[in-house]
Amino acid sequence: MRRVRELSYAQALNEGARQLMARDERVFILGQGVVSPWYVGMTTVGLRDQFGKKRVVDTPVSEDSVTGMALGAAIAGMRPIVVHPRMDFALLAMEQLIGQASNLHYMSAGQVTVPLTARLIVNRGGEQAAQHSQSLQALFAHIPGLKVVMPSTPYDAKGLLIASVYDDNPVIFIDDRWLYNDVGPVPEEMYQVPIGRGVVTREGQDVTVVASSYLAAEAQRTAMQLESRGIDAEIIDLRTVKPIDSGVIVESVKKTGRLLVIDGGWAACGVSAEVAALVAESDAVQYLKAPVRRLTLPPAPAPMSAVLEQAYYHDAEDIIAALQQLLEKPGVITPRSRCDV
Repeated sequence: MRRVRELSYAQALNEGARQLMARDERVFILGQGVVSPWYVGMTTVGLRDQFGKKRVVDTPVSEDSVTGMALGAAIAGMRPIVVHPRMDFALLAMEQLIGQASNLHYMSAGQVTVPLTARLIVNRGGEQAAQHSQSLQALFAHIPGLKVVMPSTPYDAKGLLIASVYDDNPVIFIDDRWLYNDVGPVPEEMYQVPIGRGVVTREGQDVTVVASSYLAAEAQRTAMQLESRGIDAEIIDLRTVKPIDSGVIVESVKKTGRLLVIDGGWAACGVSAEVAALVAESDAVQYLKAPVRRLTLPPAPAPMSAVLEQAYYHDAEDIIAALQQLLEKPGVITPRSRCDV
C-alpha cells in the first residue's frame, strides 16, 4: 500500500537523493557547500553522515572544474548530481554543460551517454542583487542535448529528481529556494515524474495560465481569489521547460481561448516566448479570443534593495491583475502589472 506523507519541498529533495544513493552506488553528490544548510537549504542534510565523504563531496569554489569532474564521472558510468548553490555560479561552468555535456552523445554517434544531473538553485530575493538572483532556464533550454526541469511541488521535486538521475541525458534540474518550505503530499517509496510532461493543476473555462516553478505554485494559490473575481482559470504547471509539453497547452487554449504565460525569467527569447510561439504555430491560434499575454521580469538586472525587490518580483497580485486585464474584468490593479515587458 502506498504511504503518502506531508513533506516540505526541501525534505522531498533530500529524500529523493537519499533513496537514489541507497539504491544505486553510482549516484553521488558533489558541489560547493553541499553539507551546509546555508548554501543548499535542508536538501542534503544528513547525507554525508549516511553515505560518507566519497559520495557527498563538498568541493572547492571552482565551478568549472567541479562540473568537469561530474561530467567525466558520468561518461565513465556514474550518475552524479552536481550542485550549484547559486544558479548564477553555473555560468562559470558553461563550457562543461553547453560545450561538452550537451554534445557528447551526438559527437560520439551515440556511443557515449552523459547521465549528469546539474542542480542549479535559484536564490532570488533576500537582497542578493543581480549576480546571485538570476533564473536562466531559457539559456539552457535553448541548447540541443540538454533537458530542463523546474518542479513546483514537493511531489514533483522528488519524482523529477529521480527521473533526472536515471535519464541517460544531461538534465538541468532547477529548484527555487522560495519553494523550500512549501509542504505537500509525497509518497514514501521511490517514483518518477516523467520528464517532458506538463500537468493541469486546476481546470477552468475562461483562460489558460501556464507557469513553472514558484510561479506555478503562486498561480495555484490565486485560484480562490480568482473565483471571487469571476475568473475561472485553467492552470498548467509545465514541470519541464525542455522538452516542453505542447499538447497539454494547445488543448487547453482551444478550450479557453485565452492564454497568460508566466515565467520567472525575462521576456526576450525566454520560456514565455516559446510557449506563445508554439501556440501561434498550432491550430490553437484560431481559437484565441484575445492576444497572448506574458508576465515576466522587467528587462533589468535584479535590484538589491528590498523595496525594489517587491516591485521587481511577481506575486499573486500581479497574476490577478494580468488576468483581469486579459479578460477585461473590472477592478484591475495596474501599478505592479508587468505584461509583455
